[in-house]
Amino acid sequence: MDFQPTRDQRDLRAGVRELLAGRYGRDALRAAVDGGSAVDRGLWRELGAAGFFALRLPEPEGGVGLGLPEAVLVFEEAGRALLPGPLVATHLAAGAVPGAAAGTAVVTAFDLGERGGPLVSYLAEADAVLGAAGLPPGEPVRSADPLTPLHRVTGGGPADVSAYREAGALLTAALQVGSALRTLELAVRYAGEREQFGQPIGAFQAVKHLCAGMLVRAEVARTAVYAAAVTAQAADAADGQAADGQDADGEAAEAAEVAGEIAAAKLLADEAAVRNARDCLQVHGGMGFTWEADVHLHLKRAWVRAEQWVTAAEAEEALAAELSRTATGGEAR
Repeated sequence: MDFQPTRDQRDLRAGVRELLAGRYGRDALRAAVDGGSAVDRGLWRELGAAGFFALRLPEPEGGVGLGLPEAVLVFEEAGRALLPGPLVATHLAAGAVPGAAAGTAVVTAFDLGERGGPLVSYLAEADAVLGAAGLPPGEPVRSADPLTPLHRVTGGGPADVSAYREAGALLTAALQVGSALRTLELAVRYAGEREQFGQPIGAFQAVKHLCAGMLVRAEVARTAVYAAAVTAQAADAADGQAADGQDADGEAAEAAEVAGEIAAAKLLADEAAVRNARDCLQVHGGMGFTWEADVHLHLKRAWVRAEQWVTAAEAEEALAAELSRTATGGEAR
């Protein structure tokens, strides 16, 4: 089995990167931060026209007909560009919420906190909430990330999004990987440009070690996310072809394996995004603490994403359960 991206997948990733570089570069990012504009409806429609939200929707239903491996490549690029908005929820809503696939509707979800708490991101910008009959009332609360506005829902309980939780966690992990890779790029570039004692600071061993650690974390997380996407896609294909011939124990074991891989991918991606942003800030020194630098935006977004779909505590429990199952020959403990 070849785990390297195919030419079509590489072309897809390059196309998304080119689209986002032209439509949501650094100037657009800073303008959004300064203006407080969390969701650009025009860009949202452009993403819909490009197939961003309908990527995994079957072709007969108007989608692109691709799978999770392609989706994580696309979301990795969105994370690299620090693209705001409920990207994952709208992607998951394609085919279920009118307008989500085309990008004419913005869809959010109860995806924050363990098993979906009362906090909802982008509620004021959304047209729908995934799994809910309508838009619930909510009160604004302060958010760590200036481009992820939060509301505390005041009426009714959170909508059930358990059917979307694993895919949502994996796509959020891909966003985190993109951010981790971008902060690595920023750190390496700054280390090559900033001089001290007559030479670039990247020549100093302490800075080299920081950058090397960032690279390792980002690549390990990316590998875990890609592997989980391939495993989940294969499991979905197997379920579709031979569901009648598989016993309940086999289905449960397969589901547990997928859940374990996604949990591990989310854990590693969250750690890579947060720690890489912190180390990038360290490499930048005093400049990293300024509002003008982009480093703090990656760190704040990483903090928020770490609480979405699957938290660290939930991921650890799922991974521990899968390790226990495999250690005992498939018996749950």
